Amino acid sequence: DFAPQLAQLQQQARRRRRVAHASACSTQLQVDGVDYLAFASNDYLGLANHPQLIAAAQAGAARWGVGAGSAHLVAGHSLAHEQLERRLAQFVGLADALLFATGYMANLALITALLGRGDAVFADRLNHASLNDACLLARADFKRYPHNDLQRLESLLAASKAPRKLIVADAVFSMDGDLAPLDALLALAGRYDAWLYLDDAHGFGVLGAHGQGSLAHWRLQSPRLIYMATLGKAAGVAGAFVAASADLIDWLVNKAHTYIYTTAQPPLLAEALMQSIELIEHEDWRRERLTSLIVQLRQGCADLPWRLLPSPTPIQPLQVGSSEAALDLAAGLRRQGIWVPAIRPPTVPDGEARLRISLSAAHTPDDVERLLAALQDLGQRALA
Repeated sequence: DFAPQLAQLQQQARRRRRVAHASACSTQLQVDGVDYLAFASNDYLGLANHPQLIAAAQAGAARWGVGAGSAHLVAGHSLAHEQLERRLAQFVGLADALLFATGYMANLALITALLGRGDAVFADRLNHASLNDACLLARADFKRYPHNDLQRLESLLAASKAPRKLIVADAVFSMDGDLAPLDALLALAGRYDAWLYLDDAHGFGVLGAHGQGSLAHWRLQSPRLIYMATLGKAAGVAGAFVAASADLIDWLVNKAHTYIYTTAQPPLLAEALMQSIELIEHEDWRRERLTSLIVQLRQGCADLPWRLLPSPTPIQPLQVGSSEAALDLAAGLRRQGIWVPAIRPPTVPDGEARLRISLSAAHTPDDVERLLAALQDLGQRALA
């Protein structure tokens, strides 16, 4: 009987419930017949509802049908998948790439295929849950270091006698919006003969001169690098990919369970993603607008009673404190027609509940001003 445990979650303001909306992914969200201005999705470039992506998906469905029919290694690997993998590898500057249905599956695949008993994995404490789950499933020696604490990481690496070592980090941290120091992490990987695996779910499409992601942002190249990015956030569609050396990708094809034992994504999504990569690469104005909106929001939040965590990315966390306070603030915004999600433990540490404000190139300066006005109003009431 889960009722007592669910009641306890309710009492702690940690019980989660889904909300069914009736709108396409955009800056507008319709729930129970009410329209809200939304700062809630990871559609950072405003591509999820782009007419060119819709047209590419429709053309892909007309050519390939709706389902892939089987796993990639059986009969599900189409030319559409093959062409997208080549395009993604070229786009991020690595030798080869492999598609996955989700970023969660990609992380499980890579870490469990690369490590086993006797190996060691070193992970930032604020890494995404999928990375932590993969580290546990790999049965390697799992060491976690405090967020971006390079000194502690180096001490753990220096003490390890494992034959294979892997450093794992989010390139952009999903709840704080800050960046991992990738140049320093790569230097440590070289010093201690380790691989560096980067989850760039929130950097791909956003960072880099033309949206190539965190490797381009930091200008990194190394045979020690293994790169993962998701395709349902800035790219606006679905799925994920791992990019690395040709040999490592070949190893995943042969050893990664979440690749081998699952049906391939519909080829129509690969067709849509080919169009998405073109828009990401050539429409730099989307990242330029994001940058200006981030500056506008941060300047406008300077005198609020809540702390806006330092972040140069579209993820702008407004730290509130308790779960109850975060829920109350989110409810106050909803009463003013604005939808911003409250993020509570265990997603974030105890006492660090927050509103996760997500900006998109589809937002306008007027949208941000409306959010700021509502926050100022609620802030004044909180201080009264």
